[in-house]
Amino acid sequence: MTSYAVNPDTLKTHVDAALGGLALSSVLRLGELTIVVDAVHYLQAASILRDDPICRFEQLVDLCGVDYSTYRDEPQSGLRYCVVSHLLSVSLNQRVRLKVFAPDDNFPVVQSLCGIWSSANWFEREAFDLFGVVFEGHDDLRRILTDYGFIGHPFRKDFPVSGHVEMRYDAEQKRVVYQPVTIEPREITPRIIREENYGGLH
Repeated sequence: MTSYAVNPDTLKTHVDAALGGLALSSVLRLGELTIVVDAVHYLQAASILRDDPICRFEQLVDLCGVDYSTYRDEPQSGLRYCVVSHLLSVSLNQRVRLKVFAPDDNFPVVQSLCGIWSSANWFEREAFDLFGVVFEGHDDLRRILTDYGFIGHPFRKDFPVSGHVEMRYDAEQKRVVYQPVTIEPREITPRIIREENYGGLH
């Protein structure tokens, strides 16, 4: 039996009804539904989206962090750090995007979704590693992509492109050492050469 995707407008109606007043916003754009919830209602909303019979989002297929400072080259106008989850209902063939903003820009913390979808485990570790978002309730929140001694969170927009430290092997100490970055930041403007009669055109 073929399962056809529900009409996006119908999906929005269903999800809005299931969440009740928990959604801060519910926006349908380009056929995709995005729900924003307050951090205090994050787990409750996620549980509803998984368990409600008209939602049934059994799978979390992606979770990532977003740094909204200078978003679209504009000054920050709200909370800085956001966690974005993409949920899939296999049984009903529908998708939704769930967003939550960490209430404190200086120490971003949101609840972990691992107790609702186990697939959140490594995704949340990645968001912690790269953005510094702490997931309260995660059983094993440690870095997953950067080195053990890495300092900072490289996907934050104020993190320098060259990083803070560099690593090299020291032959005298016979081990890997860390030292301040020695690369001087600079802007390179390409030299443009315009040839007359290029390609035989006159």
